[in-house]
Amino acid sequence: MGKITEGSLEWYRTVLNQIISSDMTIYQNQKDCLDLLLNMNIDLPFNENQEARKMAMKVSQYSHNIAEKCAALTGSGDFDDIYWQYLLLESPHLLDSYAMYIEKDRKPEERFYLPRRRTLKKVVDKLQALEEDELDELFLHQPARTGKSQIITVGTAWHCARDSEISNLYVTYKEGLGGAFLDGVMEIWTDPTYCHEDVFHSKIARTDAKNHKVDLERKKKYATLSGKGLESGLNGEYDAYGWLILDDILEGIQDVLNPDILRRKQIVFDNNVMSRKKEQCKLILNGTIWSLHDLYMDRLSFLQNNPEAKHIRYDVLKIPALDPETDESNFDYDYGVGFSTKYYRTIRSKFEENDDMAGWLAQYQQEPIERDGALFNAQHMNFYNGQLPDEEPLKVVSACDVALGGSDYLAMPVAYVYEDGSVYIHEVVFDNSEKKFTMPKVVSAIVNNKVTNAFFEANAGGEGYKDEVEGKLKEQGYQTNLTSKYAQQMILNNGGHAPKSAVRKEQRIWDNAENIRKFYFLDTGYQNAEYRKFMNNVYSFTMTGKNKHDDAPDSLASLAVFLKNGSGVGTVTATQNPLWGRR
Repeated sequence: MGKITEGSLEWYRTVLNQIISSDMTIYQNQKDCLDLLLNMNIDLPFNENQEARKMAMKVSQYSHNIAEKCAALTGSGDFDDIYWQYLLLESPHLLDSYAMYIEKDRKPEERFYLPRRRTLKKVVDKLQALEEDELDELFLHQPARTGKSQIITVGTAWHCARDSEISNLYVTYKEGLGGAFLDGVMEIWTDPTYCHEDVFHSKIARTDAKNHKVDLERKKKYATLSGKGLESGLNGEYDAYGWLILDDILEGIQDVLNPDILRRKQIVFDNNVMSRKKEQCKLILNGTIWSLHDLYMDRLSFLQNNPEAKHIRYDVLKIPALDPETDESNFDYDYGVGFSTKYYRTIRSKFEENDDMAGWLAQYQQEPIERDGALFNAQHMNFYNGQLPDEEPLKVVSACDVALGGSDYLAMPVAYVYEDGSVYIHEVVFDNSEKKFTMPKVVSAIVNNKVTNAFFEANAGGEGYKDEVEGKLKEQGYQTNLTSKYAQQMILNNGGHAPKSAVRKEQRIWDNAENIRKFYFLDTGYQNAEYRKFMNNVYSFTMTGKNKHDDAPDSLASLAVFLKNGSGVGTVTATQNPLWGRR
């Protein structure tokens, strides 16, 4: 290894490590670190030297976090000032720092980004990955009025200023909104309440209000940024070399419910919009997923299933209104600028009352459910408040659709069956984790509910899974009747014909839908996160479209067949907890 020369990358690395290993709560050490980073940017310009930039940004972020804490603890203006200097250094290179810095002169409660940062930082990180060429396409989905379009506006202002020579195009459902987006970007560039000029000395060279174009630094054939409506026409004047942003390209549910409109917009998108995209251009698809057949899902399906698209690096970021695990709001922002858990739960209850869970799941949870062809609708199903009937059940059975991890879910409903024939789905296991995580759940559900008979579909390793579950039950001194069969054999035993594998599940679910609708399911307010996921999967099943996952309805179909075939009253031998529990 050669001698380390002053001003080299290794020299800066050594000196910076010495500084940050010292006490960074001392102001002079903070100042020495910042001065060294500023000198480094002269010797090894960050916009040219990627390795130097990455190292400098890591050090700067570490230092500014400590400076921020010191400013809050001590009230020292010196620490506060150096914190903003660090952010200024980072802002040309890090969108997160830029979004914070440009609002530094605003009152905290009047800022857009910081009150929302704990959620929107996820979006910012994905946009940063696009800019760093770690992604080619990005899908962003979150509810209305939660800041999704404004954070795209901030990101676009930063992106365009970083390289004003490249062309960028913003497309939405309405022409006028394209102009409004440009106004928002230009406001960040020009309004003195933003500190954009500290970061980039951007000069607007041309604005074209009629055609919604703006150029930075110089007038160009293809504008720095253009904003258009989806169906307004994109001729040779419009081009996308940097970012092509598709923001709410469907106006709303009215587009989705009209097949002719949806088909026309898909043709316009494929033929007009995508023809403006250069090969190296990054694609941002931002908006509500209204349907499994809308423009966003059509594009995602192409990326997932077409071998010609396997080279395209994409990511999907969904931020639902209520977190599926906690049922708490993801947008309860500071200073009351967001939406509380109570607010979203109230909205959800109104959708439930109107029997339109499809609308709630699409608009608020970013989970599209097909109204057309949906086999299961809350309006035609039975629910209960978590309290089982007073009498002891005739039997407790379960049916397990086995999965061993990956994209498929292991689905196992536990059913309490009574003398009058009523069936209560009191608990479910619904998990796409590996076997080592799902098996304890399955065993626990069987033991805690005193399951008398359990069926395991033999497909996808179900036979071996059943045997392992049986072994673990015996270790606990719990004996029950476990059986397994292949799906085809179940259908034949039930008097049907075993169809091809591509339609086997759909046919079985269709054949047993009427019986499934007679089951009693927990009301929404009594469901845990896993139960909610299970029910969403049930509602999303459609007979007219693609079903990415049908594990929950398939497990219910297995349960229905299991019950129809008798499933036996069965007996249980347990050495612990012999009494029936009520939860």
